[in-house]
Amino acid sequence: MILIAKNLKKSYQIPKPVEVLKEVSLSLSLGESIAICGRSGEGKTTLLHLLGTLEMADFGSLEISGTLVTKNNILTIRRNSIGFIFQAFHLLEDLTALENVLMPAKVDRRFISLDHGRELLAQVDLSHRANFPVKLLSGGERQRVAIARALCNDPKLIIADEPSGNLDLDTAKEIGKLLFSLVKEKKKSLILATHDQSLASLCDRTLILSGGKLQDIAAS
Repeated sequence: MILIAKNLKKSYQIPKPVEVLKEVSLSLSLGESIAICGRSGEGKTTLLHLLGTLEMADFGSLEISGTLVTKNNILTIRRNSIGFIFQAFHLLEDLTALENVLMPAKVDRRFISLDHGRELLAQVDLSHRANFPVKLLSGGERQRVAIARALCNDPKLIIADEPSGNLDLDTAKEIGKLLFSLVKEKKKSLILATHDQSLASLCDRTLILSGGKLQDIAAS
């Protein structure tokens, strides 16, 4: 298993106490893709943040690549094993597409050649935009840059939070096909939160998050 989460709980106290997740358990095999669906406000983003080590759970355990995630190793696991794709892109807009793609390696103080970044951009059909500042790119192009950036450190696990949420319908379809083709080609595991049922249908499994708990859609 690439990921095993057991009995994850998460609450927030501000502005008032809210229990968002109630003993959520999830396992993911290498090369498997899972869609997490549910209404807005059910905690999909919170769950992705826990699974992606961006936040720590109040209770429960998380293993990634056979290693138990702790406060001491959380940064190392995140940098080595996980790539993120966000709905709002979270790119550095004054930097070029190429500079954004290579940023995870720079943050981790790893040397990765410019050619590697250009190769990743080529895989998302953006070679011709390598030296363009991100602020000059369209929404679809920005999300392609974000996908390439997520692959920079060659992580085993890709976590995508509403990757088509800020895109028009046609562009969303293109991005969905691109994401899944790369995940399959590079043999990555994928956890995807989405409202887009056509995107969710491309995953191996679909889970519904409701009332703080996950349920397999086949059992609903």
